[in-house]
Amino acid sequence: MAIYQSSVQSRSAKRTMLFMNGAVYLIGAGPGDPGLLTVRGAELLALADVVLYDGLSNPELLQHAPQAEQICVGKHGKSRIWAQNEIIQEILGHAKAGKIVVRLKGGDPAIFARTAEEVEAVKAAGLPLEIVPGITAALAAGSFAGIPVTHRGLASAVALVTGHEEPSKSESALDWEALARFPGTLVIYMGVTTAETWTQALLQAGKPADTPAALVRRCSLPDQQLIHCRLDEVAAQLSPASRFRPPVIVILGAVTQLAETMNWIQDRPLVGRTVLITRPEEQAEALAKPLRDLGARVLKQPAIEIEPPQDWQRVDSAIAKLSEYDLLIFCSHNGVHFFLNRLKTRGGDMRALAGLEIGCVGKKTAAALQQFHLQCDLMPDTFHAEAMASLIGSRVNGKRIMVIRASRGNDQLATQLAVLGGNVTQVIAYQHTDVTVCDTGIKEAVSNGEVDWITVTSSATAESLHRMFSESMNDMKIASLSPITSKKLNELGYTIQAEASPYTIEALIEALVKAEQ
Repeated sequence: MAIYQSSVQSRSAKRTMLFMNGAVYLIGAGPGDPGLLTVRGAELLALADVVLYDGLSNPELLQHAPQAEQICVGKHGKSRIWAQNEIIQEILGHAKAGKIVVRLKGGDPAIFARTAEEVEAVKAAGLPLEIVPGITAALAAGSFAGIPVTHRGLASAVALVTGHEEPSKSESALDWEALARFPGTLVIYMGVTTAETWTQALLQAGKPADTPAALVRRCSLPDQQLIHCRLDEVAAQLSPASRFRPPVIVILGAVTQLAETMNWIQDRPLVGRTVLITRPEEQAEALAKPLRDLGARVLKQPAIEIEPPQDWQRVDSAIAKLSEYDLLIFCSHNGVHFFLNRLKTRGGDMRALAGLEIGCVGKKTAAALQQFHLQCDLMPDTFHAEAMASLIGSRVNGKRIMVIRASRGNDQLATQLAVLGGNVTQVIAYQHTDVTVCDTGIKEAVSNGEVDWITVTSSATAESLHRMFSESMNDMKIASLSPITSKKLNELGYTIQAEASPYTIEALIEALVKAEQ
């Protein structure tokens, strides 16, 4: 799952190059978009034993650390917020036990993140430490809200200001009069609940009431929101009644007026659209990422799980008899991975396939084959099993053919090959299992009408979704991967708004975008 999978696979070897007695890494998670994590941050997450993350860190970043114990230290409105001393003690406890500990912090660790307290504690304990920078919200706003915080004609300086100082201070450490005179851009962090206080301080210090302001909520995420107003209107826009709640940064200055001319976010074709991905968890990101790149808010709810067969006996028997066959056909990339990895697990290698012709249904299946240094000999132009039978034709007469497939799927390929005279053996290399429990948040989003599109990539997925969302499926637009999938959806009573052609994930996305135009 993780992008740095090779790093995960070699954790033990790489760890010897680091610190055998434990280490602590304070990593900036960036402003929200998981793609904005640094390469160094991803590398270290792949080596972590423990990850402590907060509510401002996108949970999708945890895909870089599937091997780690993952501890949430609090999210506003969702779970208890840990006290700073609790977080520090948790970090030290794991690191002293010899573990690699990552503290994942929203934005940049050096900007309003209480990093100094954690650094002091780690150093006092004599533990190795590294701080990995991240993109802070003020800088992200420049790219994602079209607001350059500096501009050669409008602002030659920028000041980052907290709107929420340490409560134990007897008086503010901020010089509001100096900030009111500041000849550049002011960026206020953590200023939602104290907006009345700090805006009044600036106004009383002489900052003009009509100073342009931009309020940026959930910067860099698909549901990013932007409000333009004046300084004297900010407090009202951030009142509890406004529902414009944290995380929000406020940018003050003339540069905010450039947002319309520099805006690129709104030009993406799927901005404002929510798409529900229903592929198995380990395959979802291949569809989710390009949709995010096109501006969509992506939700994930697997409809089926892909698992090894409950009993490997038949697969093992097929592997042992490979030399007796003439043609080996893989119906999916999952079949390639399960079958060939099982071959390797049993002590074999790719020489066991010598002399066999290999057929693949689909480019992704052929690409999976190449990962094992094997080439596909036969691949139909259209990516379904029946096209494979048509491609082979009368050549199969009298040939022994092994078809590698999932536990669920149609038997038409095997049936047609048998009619053509082939001696066909079907081997179930993996199984599909329905997901029966829907995530509460996803179910709520679907029920509330928040989901615009749902993607369906197989007949098995369609049937599982019918059981999961039968009352709401027609409230969402449906994007289908193939005519076979569409046929099953039609049989279940659903209308298709987009269908891929050819039957690839790339074509599915293209069809969805076209349907939105």
